[in-house]
Amino acid sequence: MDSFETVLILLYPWLKAGHIIFVIFWVAGLFMLPRFYVYHQESAPGSDEERRWIEREKKLRKIIITPAMILVWLFGLLLAHTIGAWTQPWFLAKFAIVVLLSGYHGWMVDYGKKLERGIRPVSGKALRIMNEVPGLAVVLIVVLVIVRPF
Repeated sequence: MDSFETVLILLYPWLKAGHIIFVIFWVAGLFMLPRFYVYHQESAPGSDEERRWIEREKKLRKIIITPAMILVWLFGLLLAHTIGAWTQPWFLAKFAIVVLLSGYHGWMVDYGKKLERGIRPVSGKALRIMNEVPGLAVVLIVVLVIVRPF
């Protein structure tokens, strides 16, 4: 065992705590963002209200969601390395869901940029349905991590 692995083992509880903390921030933001977009789309184009929604969305993405996602990945990859998770089926399934959730995050960021330019390609109803994606991902991930069904 080299010194890097020794340090990771000593820091393991802190890595795990950091991972969970930033997962909460990330997912909370992913719950909020589609709801912000619904309200944004319902505002009049070019209005003061629309400008306020654009500013709120940018802050949520740049200050909370994207930094949290980056830290989730950093802590998560260090944890996976520490416990040798890459050979465990439950982890590979969890990893796939996190990759998909990261793609959802990217799509949401891109959608916000479209809204900012006045493009509104998705209905409010569709955004409300998309609001369920992070919740479903969390349920699946928690079951995989805690129950480890395979």
